[in-house]
Amino acid sequence: MKRKFPLNGFWNNFWGRVVMLSIMLFFVYLGDGILSDWAPSFIQSSTKSSLLMGLILSFSSMVGFGADLIFPQLLKRVKTRKLMLMAIGTSLIFAGILLWAIVWPWLVIFLVAMAVWGVYYEFLGFGGQQFVAESIPKTSRSGAWAIMGVFKSLAYFLGPIIGSYIAINKGDSSAVLVAVFSVLIGYAVWLLMGKNNRDIEVEETPEKVNIKNEIEHWRVLFFHVWPVLTISIFMGLIDATFWTTGTVLSDNLARENWLGGMFLPFYMLPMVLIGVVVAKWGIYQGKKKMAEVFMLLAGLCLACISLVNSVWLLLLVSLLTGSALSIAWPLTDAVYSDIINRMGKEGKHMVGLSSSTISMSYILGPILAGGIAQIVGERMTFSVMGVFMSMAAIVLLIVTPKKLKLPQEEIKTWS
Repeated sequence: MKRKFPLNGFWNNFWGRVVMLSIMLFFVYLGDGILSDWAPSFIQSSTKSSLLMGLILSFSSMVGFGADLIFPQLLKRVKTRKLMLMAIGTSLIFAGILLWAIVWPWLVIFLVAMAVWGVYYEFLGFGGQQFVAESIPKTSRSGAWAIMGVFKSLAYFLGPIIGSYIAINKGDSSAVLVAVFSVLIGYAVWLLMGKNNRDIEVEETPEKVNIKNEIEHWRVLFFHVWPVLTISIFMGLIDATFWTTGTVLSDNLARENWLGGMFLPFYMLPMVLIGVVVAKWGIYQGKKKMAEVFMLLAGLCLACISLVNSVWLLLLVSLLTGSALSIAWPLTDAVYSDIINRMGKEGKHMVGLSSSTISMSYILGPILAGGIAQIVGERMTFSVMGVFMSMAAIVLLIVTPKKLKLPQEEIKTWS
Protein backbone atom coordinates (compact mmCIF):
# COMPACT_ATOMS: atom_id res chain seq x y z
CA MET A 1 0.00 0.00 0.00
CA LYS A 2 1.41 3.38 -1.02
CA ARG A 3 0.91 6.51 1.01
CA LYS A 4 1.35 9.83 -0.75
CA PHE A 5 3.11 12.70 0.93
CA PRO A 6 0.28 14.90 2.31
CA LEU A 7 0.09 18.56 1.36
CA ASN A 8 -3.25 19.77 2.74
CA GLY A 9 -2.74 21.40 6.11
CA PHE A 10 0.93 20.51 5.78
CA TRP A 11 2.30 22.97 8.31
CA ASN A 12 -0.35 22.03 10.87
CA ASN A 13 0.36 18.30 10.99
CA PHE A 14 3.28 16.08 11.93
CA TRP A 15 4.85 16.46 8.47
CA GLY A 16 5.24 20.16 9.18
CA ARG A 17 7.09 19.36 12.40
CA VAL A 18 9.29 16.86 10.56
CA VAL A 19 10.30 19.49 7.99
CA MET A 20 10.81 22.16 10.67
CA LEU A 21 13.04 19.84 12.69
CA SER A 22 14.87 18.83 9.51
CA ILE A 23 15.59 22.46 8.65
CA MET A 24 17.05 22.97 12.11
CA LEU A 25 19.12 19.81 11.77
CA PHE A 26 20.32 20.90 8.33
CA PHE A 27 22.12 23.92 9.76
CA VAL A 28 23.47 21.95 12.71
CA TYR A 29 24.71 19.19 10.41
CA LEU A 30 26.10 21.75 7.96
CA GLY A 31 28.30 23.12 10.73
CA ASP A 32 29.26 19.59 11.65
CA GLY A 33 30.01 18.77 8.01
CA ILE A 34 32.38 21.72 7.78
CA LEU A 35 34.20 20.62 10.92
CA SER A 36 34.17 16.94 9.91
CA ASP A 37 36.06 17.85 6.74
CA TRP A 38 38.41 20.37 8.35
CA ALA A 39 39.29 18.65 11.66
CA PRO A 40 41.05 15.48 10.35
CA SER A 41 43.40 17.45 8.10
CA PHE A 42 44.17 19.99 10.81
CA ILE A 43 44.80 17.29 13.43
CA GLN A 44 47.05 15.34 11.08
CA SER A 45 49.06 18.44 10.15
CA SER A 46 49.39 19.31 13.85
CA THR A 47 50.39 15.83 15.06
CA LYS A 48 52.43 14.92 11.95
CA SER A 49 50.95 11.41 12.12
CA SER A 50 48.03 9.89 10.21
CA LEU A 51 47.86 7.02 12.73
CA LEU A 52 47.61 9.39 15.69
CA MET A 53 45.00 11.40 13.82
CA GLY A 54 42.91 8.25 13.36
CA LEU A 55 43.24 7.29 17.01
CA ILE A 56 42.22 10.79 18.12
CA LEU A 57 39.15 10.73 15.87
CA SER A 58 38.14 7.26 17.05
CA PHE A 59 38.16 8.56 20.63
CA SER A 60 34.92 10.43 19.88
CA SER A 61 33.19 7.13 19.02
CA MET A 62 34.60 5.52 22.17
CA VAL A 63 33.08 8.32 24.25
CA GLY A 64 29.87 7.96 22.26
CA PHE A 65 29.73 4.26 23.11
CA GLY A 66 30.12 5.12 26.80
CA ALA A 67 27.32 7.66 26.48
CA ASP A 68 25.10 4.98 24.95
CA LEU A 69 25.42 3.05 28.21
CA ILE A 70 24.64 6.04 30.43
CA PHE A 71 22.10 8.12 28.50
CA PRO A 72 19.19 5.62 28.44
CA GLN A 73 18.88 6.04 32.22
CA LEU A 74 20.23 9.55 32.61
CA LEU A 75 17.99 10.99 29.87
CA LYS A 76 15.10 8.58 30.26
CA ARG A 77 12.44 11.27 30.63
CA VAL A 78 14.15 14.29 29.13
CA LYS A 79 12.09 16.25 26.62
CA THR A 80 12.82 15.98 22.91
CA ARG A 81 13.36 19.71 22.51
CA LYS A 82 15.78 19.75 25.42
CA LEU A 83 17.79 16.93 23.85
CA MET A 84 18.08 18.99 20.67
CA LEU A 85 19.15 22.03 22.68
CA MET A 86 21.83 19.90 24.36
CA ALA A 87 23.04 18.81 20.92
CA ILE A 88 23.27 22.42 19.73
CA GLY A 89 25.07 23.43 22.92
CA THR A 90 27.64 20.64 22.71
CA SER A 91 28.22 21.43 19.03
CA LEU A 92 29.08 25.02 19.92
CA ILE A 93 31.33 23.85 22.76
CA PHE A 94 33.10 21.50 20.34
CA ALA A 95 33.72 24.36 17.92
CA GLY A 96 34.97 26.57 20.76
CA ILE A 97 37.49 23.94 21.85
CA LEU A 98 38.70 23.63 18.25
CA LEU A 99 39.36 27.38 18.21
CA TRP A 100 41.59 26.85 21.25
CA ALA A 101 43.27 23.96 19.44
CA ILE A 102 44.21 26.26 16.56
CA VAL A 103 46.21 28.36 19.01
CA TRP A 104 47.37 25.48 21.23
CA PRO A 105 47.41 22.25 19.13
CA TRP A 106 47.93 19.99 22.13
CA LEU A 107 46.87 16.35 22.33
CA VAL A 108 44.81 16.88 25.48
CA ILE A 109 42.78 19.65 23.79
CA PHE A 110 42.12 17.43 20.79
CA LEU A 111 40.94 14.60 23.04
CA VAL A 112 38.62 16.90 24.99
CA ALA A 113 37.19 18.15 21.70
CA MET A 114 36.62 14.60 20.49
CA ALA A 115 34.90 13.68 23.75
CA VAL A 116 32.46 16.58 23.37
CA TRP A 117 31.95 15.64 19.72
CA GLY A 118 31.01 12.09 20.70
CA VAL A 119 28.44 13.34 23.23
CA TYR A 120 27.00 15.73 20.63
CA TYR A 121 26.21 12.86 18.26
CA GLU A 122 24.47 10.93 21.03
CA PHE A 123 22.24 13.88 21.95
CA LEU A 124 21.21 14.15 18.30
CA GLY A 125 20.59 10.42 18.04
CA PHE A 126 18.47 10.23 21.19
CA GLY A 127 16.52 13.36 20.27
CA GLY A 128 15.78 12.21 16.73
CA GLN A 129 14.63 8.74 17.76
CA GLN A 130 12.42 10.09 20.54
CA PHE A 131 10.84 12.60 18.15
CA VAL A 132 9.97 10.00 15.51
CA ALA A 133 8.90 7.27 17.94
CA GLU A 134 6.58 9.50 19.96
CA SER A 135 5.13 11.93 17.42
CA ILE A 136 5.07 10.15 14.04
CA PRO A 137 2.44 7.49 13.18
CA LYS A 138 3.79 4.03 12.42
CA THR A 139 2.71 4.24 8.78
CA SER A 140 4.85 7.34 8.22
CA ARG A 141 8.03 6.67 10.20
CA SER A 142 10.12 5.47 7.25
CA GLY A 143 9.03 8.59 5.36
CA ALA A 144 9.91 10.84 8.30
CA TRP A 145 13.40 9.34 8.54
CA ALA A 146 13.79 9.68 4.78
CA ILE A 147 12.91 13.39 4.85
CA MET A 148 15.26 14.00 7.78
CA GLY A 149 17.92 12.05 5.91
CA VAL A 150 17.57 14.30 2.87
CA PHE A 151 18.42 17.41 4.89
CA LYS A 152 21.21 15.61 6.75
CA SER A 153 22.80 14.26 3.56
CA LEU A 154 22.54 17.63 1.83
CA ALA A 155 24.35 19.22 4.78
CA TYR A 156 27.15 16.64 4.66
CA PHE A 157 27.34 17.02 0.87
CA LEU A 158 27.76 20.81 1.09
CA GLY A 159 29.75 20.97 4.35
CA PRO A 160 33.06 19.60 3.03
CA ILE A 161 32.85 21.80 -0.08
CA ILE A 162 32.24 24.94 1.98
CA GLY A 163 34.76 23.95 4.64
CA SER A 164 37.56 23.25 2.17
CA TYR A 165 37.02 26.51 0.32
CA ILE A 166 36.99 28.64 3.47
CA ALA A 167 39.95 26.88 5.10
CA ILE A 168 42.08 27.31 1.98
CA ASN A 169 41.11 30.91 1.24
CA LYS A 170 40.31 32.35 4.67
CA GLY A 171 42.17 30.18 7.17
CA ASP A 172 41.39 27.64 9.88
CA SER A 173 39.70 30.01 12.31
CA SER A 174 37.31 31.23 9.60
CA ALA A 175 36.24 27.66 8.82
CA VAL A 176 35.38 27.03 12.47
CA LEU A 177 33.57 30.36 12.82
CA VAL A 178 31.43 29.68 9.73
CA ALA A 179 30.49 26.34 11.29
CA VAL A 180 29.52 28.14 14.49
CA PHE A 181 27.39 30.61 12.51
CA SER A 182 25.57 27.72 10.80
CA VAL A 183 24.81 26.04 14.14
CA LEU A 184 23.51 29.35 15.52
CA ILE A 185 21.09 29.55 12.60
CA GLY A 186 19.93 26.07 13.61
CA TYR A 187 19.42 27.36 17.14
CA ALA A 188 17.26 30.20 15.78
CA VAL A 189 15.10 27.66 13.95
CA TRP A 190 14.87 25.63 17.16
CA LEU A 191 13.52 28.73 18.92
CA LEU A 192 10.92 29.18 16.16
CA MET A 193 9.69 25.65 16.79
CA GLY A 194 8.73 26.96 20.21
CA LYS A 195 5.60 25.63 21.81
CA ASN A 196 4.50 23.70 18.73
CA ASN A 197 6.33 20.63 20.00
CA ARG A 198 4.67 20.32 23.38
CA ASP A 199 2.85 17.24 22.18
CA ILE A 200 6.15 15.38 21.86
CA GLU A 201 7.46 16.32 25.28
CA VAL A 202 7.51 13.95 28.21
CA GLU A 203 7.81 14.52 31.90
CA GLU A 204 11.36 15.00 33.10
CA THR A 205 12.30 12.92 36.13
CA PRO A 206 15.81 12.36 37.50
CA GLU A 207 17.06 8.80 37.34
CA LYS A 208 20.06 7.01 38.83
CA VAL A 209 22.62 5.59 36.44
CA ASN A 210 23.47 1.90 36.76
CA ILE A 211 25.73 0.69 33.94
CA LYS A 212 25.46 -2.95 35.04
CA ASN A 213 21.67 -2.78 34.74
CA GLU A 214 21.95 -1.09 31.35
CA ILE A 215 24.23 -3.83 30.03
CA GLU A 216 21.69 -6.40 31.23
CA HIS A 217 18.88 -4.51 29.46
CA TRP A 218 20.95 -4.49 26.28
CA ARG A 219 21.58 -8.23 26.60
CA VAL A 220 17.86 -8.92 26.86
CA LEU A 221 17.04 -6.67 23.92
CA PHE A 222 19.88 -8.00 21.78
CA PHE A 223 18.48 -11.54 21.69
CA HIS A 224 15.18 -10.19 20.37
CA VAL A 225 16.29 -7.49 17.93
CA TRP A 226 19.71 -8.71 16.77
CA PRO A 227 18.75 -8.83 13.05
CA VAL A 228 18.17 -5.07 12.81
CA LEU A 229 21.27 -4.39 14.93
CA THR A 230 23.29 -6.45 12.47
CA ILE A 231 21.95 -4.37 9.57
CA SER A 232 23.07 -1.20 11.33
CA ILE A 233 26.53 -2.54 12.10
CA PHE A 234 27.28 -3.55 8.52
CA MET A 235 25.90 -0.36 7.01
CA GLY A 236 27.89 1.62 9.58
CA LEU A 237 31.07 -0.26 8.65
CA ILE A 238 30.55 0.58 4.97
CA ASP A 239 29.86 4.23 5.76
CA ALA A 240 32.99 4.42 7.92
CA THR A 241 34.99 2.82 5.11
CA PHE A 242 33.80 5.45 2.63
CA TRP A 243 34.70 8.30 5.00
CA THR A 244 38.20 6.92 5.73
CA THR A 245 39.64 4.62 3.05
CA GLY A 246 37.22 6.13 0.55
CA THR A 247 38.75 9.59 0.96
CA VAL A 248 42.21 8.13 0.24
CA LEU A 249 40.90 6.29 -2.84
CA SER A 250 39.14 9.44 -4.00
CA ASP A 251 42.36 11.46 -3.70
CA ASN A 252 44.34 8.80 -5.58
CA LEU A 253 41.77 8.67 -8.37
CA ALA A 254 41.76 12.47 -8.61
CA ARG A 255 45.47 12.46 -9.36
CA GLU A 256 44.78 10.35 -12.43
CA ASN A 257 41.54 12.05 -13.46
CA TRP A 258 39.86 14.98 -11.73
CA LEU A 259 36.54 13.11 -11.91
CA GLY A 260 37.99 10.53 -9.54
CA GLY A 261 37.71 13.10 -6.77
CA MET A 262 33.93 12.72 -7.03
CA PHE A 263 34.04 9.14 -5.68
CA LEU A 264 32.91 10.17 -2.19
CA PRO A 265 30.41 12.88 -3.30
CA PHE A 266 28.76 10.35 -5.65
CA TYR A 267 28.24 8.11 -2.62
CA MET A 268 26.55 10.95 -0.71
CA LEU A 269 24.49 12.38 -3.60
CA PRO A 270 21.72 9.71 -3.67
CA MET A 271 21.01 10.28 0.01
CA VAL A 272 20.01 13.84 -0.90
CA LEU A 273 17.71 12.82 -3.75
CA ILE A 274 16.16 9.46 -2.86
CA GLY A 275 14.79 10.39 0.57
CA VAL A 276 11.77 12.10 -0.96
CA VAL A 277 11.02 8.98 -2.97
CA VAL A 278 11.16 6.81 0.15
CA ALA A 279 8.81 9.24 1.90
CA LYS A 280 6.30 8.96 -0.96
CA TRP A 281 6.43 5.16 -0.80
CA GLY A 282 5.10 5.32 2.77
CA ILE A 283 6.51 1.90 3.61
CA TYR A 284 5.32 0.64 6.99
CA GLN A 285 5.28 -3.14 6.50
CA GLY A 286 8.17 -5.45 5.64
CA LYS A 287 10.74 -2.75 6.43
CA LYS A 288 13.35 -5.19 7.78
CA LYS A 289 13.29 -7.45 4.73
CA MET A 290 13.37 -4.54 2.33
CA ALA A 291 16.31 -2.98 4.19
CA GLU A 292 18.13 -6.32 3.92
CA VAL A 293 17.43 -6.51 0.17
CA PHE A 294 18.94 -3.07 -0.42
CA MET A 295 21.81 -3.94 1.92
CA LEU A 296 22.47 -6.97 -0.32
CA LEU A 297 22.36 -4.80 -3.46
CA ALA A 298 24.85 -2.37 -1.91
CA GLY A 299 27.16 -5.24 -1.00
CA LEU A 300 27.03 -6.71 -4.49
CA CYS A 301 27.84 -3.33 -6.02
CA LEU A 302 30.88 -2.93 -3.78
CA ALA A 303 32.02 -6.50 -4.44
CA CYS A 304 32.31 -5.61 -8.14
CA ILE A 305 34.39 -2.48 -7.63
CA SER A 306 37.72 -4.27 -8.06
CA LEU A 307 36.59 -5.56 -11.46
CA VAL A 308 36.28 -2.10 -13.05
CA ASN A 309 39.01 0.29 -14.10
CA SER A 310 37.06 3.10 -15.72
CA VAL A 311 36.60 6.16 -13.54
CA TRP A 312 33.03 6.46 -14.77
CA LEU A 313 32.27 2.87 -13.73
CA LEU A 314 33.82 3.49 -10.31
CA LEU A 315 31.61 6.53 -9.89
CA LEU A 316 28.61 4.48 -10.99
CA VAL A 317 29.39 1.83 -8.37
CA SER A 318 29.69 4.54 -5.71
CA LEU A 319 26.39 6.08 -6.86
CA LEU A 320 24.54 2.74 -6.85
CA THR A 321 25.93 1.83 -3.42
CA GLY A 322 24.85 5.17 -2.00
CA SER A 323 21.42 4.76 -3.62
CA ALA A 324 20.85 1.33 -2.05
CA LEU A 325 21.98 2.44 1.40
CA SER A 326 19.97 5.67 1.20
CA ILE A 327 16.86 3.48 1.08
CA ALA A 328 18.04 0.95 3.67
CA TRP A 329 18.97 3.57 6.31
CA PRO A 330 15.52 5.20 6.81
CA LEU A 331 13.83 1.79 6.73
CA THR A 332 16.15 0.55 9.47
CA ASP A 333 15.65 3.71 11.53
CA ALA A 334 11.89 3.27 11.16
CA VAL A 335 12.16 -0.28 12.55
CA TYR A 336 13.99 1.13 15.57
CA SER A 337 11.28 3.77 16.00
CA ASP A 338 8.61 1.06 15.97
CA ILE A 339 10.45 -0.89 18.67
CA ILE A 340 11.02 2.25 20.77
CA ASN A 341 7.34 3.15 20.52
CA ARG A 342 6.33 -0.36 21.63
CA MET A 343 8.65 -0.09 24.64
CA GLY A 344 6.97 3.08 25.89
CA LYS A 345 8.88 4.87 28.66
CA GLU A 346 11.67 2.27 28.46
CA GLY A 347 12.33 3.11 24.81
CA LYS A 348 15.58 4.97 25.45
CA HIS A 349 17.27 1.67 26.29
CA MET A 350 16.67 0.69 22.67
CA VAL A 351 17.95 4.07 21.50
CA GLY A 352 21.16 3.50 23.42
CA LEU A 353 21.60 -0.01 22.03
CA SER A 354 20.94 1.08 18.45
CA SER A 355 23.28 4.07 18.79
CA SER A 356 25.99 1.79 20.16
CA THR A 357 26.04 -0.14 16.87
CA ILE A 358 26.98 3.04 15.01
CA SER A 359 29.60 3.89 17.62
CA MET A 360 31.11 0.42 17.29
CA SER A 361 31.05 0.70 13.50
CA TYR A 362 33.02 3.94 13.62
CA ILE A 363 35.47 2.49 16.13
CA LEU A 364 36.07 -0.74 14.19
CA GLY A 365 35.42 0.47 10.64
CA PRO A 366 38.48 2.69 10.16
CA ILE A 367 40.74 0.10 11.80
CA LEU A 368 39.32 -2.80 9.76
CA ALA A 369 39.32 -0.89 6.47
CA GLY A 370 42.79 0.49 7.10
CA GLY A 371 44.16 -2.95 7.89
CA ILE A 372 42.65 -4.51 4.76
CA ALA A 373 43.83 -1.59 2.61
CA GLN A 374 47.37 -2.04 3.87
CA ILE A 375 47.30 -5.63 2.56
CA VAL A 376 45.28 -5.44 -0.66
CA GLY A 377 44.92 -1.72 -1.43
CA GLU A 378 42.05 0.78 -1.16
CA ARG A 379 39.98 -0.40 -4.13
CA MET A 380 40.08 -4.08 -3.16
CA THR A 381 39.12 -3.09 0.39
CA PHE A 382 35.69 -2.05 -0.85
CA SER A 383 35.30 -5.42 -2.64
CA VAL A 384 36.17 -7.32 0.54
CA MET A 385 33.76 -5.24 2.61
CA GLY A 386 31.10 -5.70 -0.07
CA VAL A 387 31.48 -9.49 0.02
CA PHE A 388 31.14 -9.50 3.81
CA MET A 389 28.01 -7.33 3.69
CA SER A 390 26.45 -9.44 0.90
CA MET A 391 26.96 -12.64 2.88
CA ALA A 392 25.49 -11.05 6.01
CA ALA A 393 22.47 -9.79 4.04
CA ILE A 394 21.77 -13.25 2.59
CA VAL A 395 21.87 -14.84 6.06
CA LEU A 396 19.61 -12.13 7.45
CA LEU A 397 17.07 -12.57 4.65
CA ILE A 398 16.85 -16.25 5.58
CA VAL A 399 16.66 -16.02 9.36
CA THR A 400 14.97 -12.66 10.14
CA PRO A 401 11.46 -13.22 11.54
CA LYS A 402 8.49 -11.29 10.20
CA LYS A 403 8.04 -9.52 13.54
CA LEU A 404 10.58 -8.86 16.27
CA LYS A 405 8.95 -9.89 19.54
CA LEU A 406 9.80 -8.05 22.74
CA PRO A 407 9.72 -9.40 26.33
CA GLN A 408 7.11 -6.85 27.36
CA GLU A 409 6.51 -8.27 30.83
CA GLU A 410 10.22 -8.16 31.66
CA ILE A 411 10.58 -4.65 30.20
CA LYS A 412 7.85 -3.41 32.54
CA THR A 413 10.01 -4.40 35.53
CA TRP A 414 12.94 -2.17 34.44
CA SER A 415 11.60 1.04 35.99
